Amino acid sequence: MNNADRHRLIAQAVKDSGSATVPDLAGLTGASEMTIRRDLDTLAAQGVLERFRGGARTLLLRGQEPPFALRAHEALDAKRRIAAEVARLIADGETVLLDSGTTCLDVARLLHGRAVTVMPLSLQAIHTLSDAAPATTLVVPGGRPRSGEGALTGPLTLASLAALRFDTAILGCCGLSAAEGVTAYDLDDAAVKKAIIASTRRVIAAADGSKLGRTAHAYVGPSSLVHTLVTDTSAAAEEVAALEQAGTAVITA
Repeated sequence: MNNADRHRLIAQAVKDSGSATVPDLAGLTGASEMTIRRDLDTLAAQGVLERFRGGARTLLLRGQEPPFALRAHEALDAKRRIAAEVARLIADGETVLLDSGTTCLDVARLLHGRAVTVMPLSLQAIHTLSDAAPATTLVVPGGRPRSGEGALTGPLTLASLAALRFDTAILGCCGLSAAEGVTAYDLDDAAVKKAIIASTRRVIAAADGSKLGRTAHAYVGPSSLVHTLVTDTSAAAEEVAALEQAGTAVITA
């Protein structure tokens, strides 16, 4: 088991039970207790859990967004397939608004060097596209990065979005369902997503199957605002059917 897989397993175990001891986690993962202690120190530094003598307790409340550093190692193959399909839907010459999040970061990597204009809404994606000129035109918005996320939010981000219009927006979803619509974990992030939708002609949502049917804290809008959803084969068939019935075209990557 590699470090990323072990970290995911530890984080999930601590979250599910509320706390766990070093011996319990060593038995769960097959790693030594010394390795588990190092893993817990790493996860504590990322804000995933809180260390106590001999173990750790969770810091994630039910429905709270896991840190970017942890999400970046989840569902890697699915996210890459989704990103590839999203990039295929973007034509050369388009102006593209790119939301924050790990799947959107994979899209940024695939748009690098493409003949498109892109405004990313995260520090990670801005960095990825920073050397893509002259083929790719990078537009950098204002805003305040969310701690640990790099997602840009606040009045300057909203003003940047209000001042421009785009052909296509790539929307990262915290939750998406036909019944509850598009939702986000954070109120500031929800405000940015609303502004994204208002600034573009076409909205493509990029979300793996775990996001479908999930409802996060902050409401963005009805699912019908999403013109196309690109997801993966783990998506629940009944949720896909409900989204299609509500007017969203669904592509499975």
